[in-house]
Amino acid sequence: MGLVNRTMVTHFILLGIPNTDGLQTILFVVFLAFYLCTLLGNLLIFSAILADSRLHTPMYFFLCNLSFLDLGYSSISTPKLLANLWVQSRVISLGGCMSQVFFYHFLGSTECLLYTVMAFDRYVAICHPLRYLIIMNWRVCTILAAGTWITSSFHATILTSLTFTLPYCGSNVVDYYFCDIFPVVKLSCADTYVIETVSFTNVGMVPMTCFLLILLSYVRIIYSILKMNSGKGRRKASSTCASHLTGVTLFFGPCALIYTQPQLSKVLVTPVQIFGSVVTPMLNPVIYTLRNKEVKGALRKLIGGEMAAH
Repeated sequence: MGLVNRTMVTHFILLGIPNTDGLQTILFVVFLAFYLCTLLGNLLIFSAILADSRLHTPMYFFLCNLSFLDLGYSSISTPKLLANLWVQSRVISLGGCMSQVFFYHFLGSTECLLYTVMAFDRYVAICHPLRYLIIMNWRVCTILAAGTWITSSFHATILTSLTFTLPYCGSNVVDYYFCDIFPVVKLSCADTYVIETVSFTNVGMVPMTCFLLILLSYVRIIYSILKMNSGKGRRKASSTCASHLTGVTLFFGPCALIYTQPQLSKVLVTPVQIFGSVVTPMLNPVIYTLRNKEVKGALRKLIGGEMAAH
């Protein structure tokens, strides 16, 4: 075969959200409000937990990790989406596109594993309360948290490497609002079977395994709650679990729809993806404070202290 002259892609053009002509200003205002609420809410939770020594427990340590993750996760695609809506800034460099793919799968996988670790924490707290502090000591908590970040970094590195070692020498127009594996590999001028198979396997298997482990934990948790004699203990256990279960549902729901239903129309996939990456990180601080007296108390203390300082 003779050599073919090919112009290698150095940047991509993001088409943005489909069917939104004339709605750019409204969407910009809505997404900017969501993004600012996400930043403010998660920073407040993060700061309140760090500032209040009473919240230096395993459960709040993992919640601190979750807030930090949500800050990063919402920042992967939202700033570029806002720029696209406001000034029609659709061009993204090859490096920028690689960063979006890497951090989307790195932080998404970390959050998925973290929800599983949080379910294990709730399982130990409710099913083995007397041994809780022995099992969930700081060494174990640090290893579990570090493990979620390290494992996910390998996961994201493999997916990103497979995606961008493919040659891109044709169209550079990504028919989506950010760089994800499937919209990007469509533009490759090579066989994409390997990356598509690995992506479906990895991106499908990780959330599915985590979800099954969470489900098993909650079967045991519900059984233990039903056996409790104290109504107060039952209510407290149910309250902490309800927050976590709500977070799990909001996170795994969009994942399940996007990656298990590839036949879904583009019209439905985009709103579901936006909900998962823009709305859910904003809702998590609300979910974990509405029914949690300790966090609400720490927030009041933090805000009161700041106001007193001024």
